[in-house]
Amino acid sequence: MKLAQLFSMYSELQWGDSALAEVTGVTSDTRQVEEGSVFVAVKGQSFDGHDALSEVIKKGAVALVVHKDTPHIPEFNGVLVKSFNTRNDLVKILGKFYGYPTRDVFSVAVTGTNGKTSIAYMLECILQHFGWSTGILGTVDHHIQEHVWQSQLTTPSPEVLQKRLSEMHALKARAFVFEVSSHAIDQQRARGLDLDCAVFTNLSRDHLDYHENMESYFQAKQKLFTEMLQESNKSTKFAVINIDDEYGRKIEVSNQSKRISYGQGPGDFQFEVTYQGFDGSTFLLRTKRGEFKVHIPIPGLFSVYNATAALAVAYAAGISMDLCIEALSQFKGIPGRVQPVENNKNAYIFVDYAHTDDALNSVLKTLSKIKKAVGKGRLITIFGCGGDRDKGKRPLMMAAAMKYSDYVIVTSDNPRSEDPHGIIDEILSQTDASEKGKKYFVEADRKSALRTALNLIKEGDILLIAGKGHESTQTIGNKVLDFNDAQIIKELLV
Repeated sequence: MKLAQLFSMYSELQWGDSALAEVTGVTSDTRQVEEGSVFVAVKGQSFDGHDALSEVIKKGAVALVVHKDTPHIPEFNGVLVKSFNTRNDLVKILGKFYGYPTRDVFSVAVTGTNGKTSIAYMLECILQHFGWSTGILGTVDHHIQEHVWQSQLTTPSPEVLQKRLSEMHALKARAFVFEVSSHAIDQQRARGLDLDCAVFTNLSRDHLDYHENMESYFQAKQKLFTEMLQESNKSTKFAVINIDDEYGRKIEVSNQSKRISYGQGPGDFQFEVTYQGFDGSTFLLRTKRGEFKVHIPIPGLFSVYNATAALAVAYAAGISMDLCIEALSQFKGIPGRVQPVENNKNAYIFVDYAHTDDALNSVLKTLSKIKKAVGKGRLITIFGCGGDRDKGKRPLMMAAAMKYSDYVIVTSDNPRSEDPHGIIDEILSQTDASEKGKKYFVEADRKSALRTALNLIKEGDILLIAGKGHESTQTIGNKVLDFNDAQIIKELLV
């Protein structure tokens, strides 16, 4: 694409001598600049792209997008755009450069504290069964069919997001489902997308190291429904909202979008659980299209919520409920989300990504309820808390673990730059110390903690390994070590 073609959306700009130059890429990352690049100077929390203009000019940038108050740049003779909002311009330029990949593809954005990945995978199951090749971009990875790209963030940078969508579009994607974090919304990483549907799962304490408080956290999520969904050029748009969540009831939706509510309470998609076991959950679903019996082969009330959200999105896509239900009955599960681990202990071992007090409380409540129904076995929980993250949730996670578990093993998660023992001290700060060695144990080394748990469990027991889920590494200081909970358990069982 020629620069003149790419920048035809602007009426006032300095052309220099590069109007016919071939564009090789668009980026706000100085490390990605090469000969023929368009560089958009964005001011972030720790770095301002305007401070690197001389560097990117030397690297061969043929166009610069800068804030309107940027002084004259005498050494630059390429295309210069002066902008009121360079973040907004970044997504506009990326969209045009990559050919607006979401315009002719059914596109769904999922946000909320918990459930994003599960809903994305359930939707993929339904849409693939319907015959739509579906691209997934989220916490676990980015993939479409057999093509897989590694994921570093729940929602990648605008450059990576638009490039990935373009790549998936070239692979004949008929649908996109992407997880959208509050950070991404706040930092405008996912702006400029033509959404058909946005989903709100729930909101509970998390990321308060980034957001000032819960209200700020909520307002970030709110923008998906009042700004991003409204900006979409799709003629019909839907907002699928969990009506049982207190913040879901507060969510405002743009006038151009149709609101679809789901939950146990009265709404458009109302469910009633009729069976819960280790082999899955069964529920009745009441909709305007009638009442349906649904079975999903994964346990938990939270799984029923996620399945209902996925069914509501499929309804918005015009897919029949019978086909959706058939697809979910064959669902293979989600990596690191109540993921069962085969073992020779005749015990129930699960790996789960629960890393907030609400998520841990939810999965433990489910396992505890099933344990009581089965009538035997003990519930043992291993968990830790990530370093350099919201410290306030640490004792709350311990309280949830102690409430439902027969035994708790406190260990490390990803301590990052923090002292693992210091994190554990904060986890235990509101726990009765007399319970140590009786109901709870401490083992800072995660592999040793897993070994301790395997020595402790007996036939019929339930072991929940929480916090890291699908992750294949552990970050300790500045080292990133190979570490996958499910794989380590299998190795220790040999």
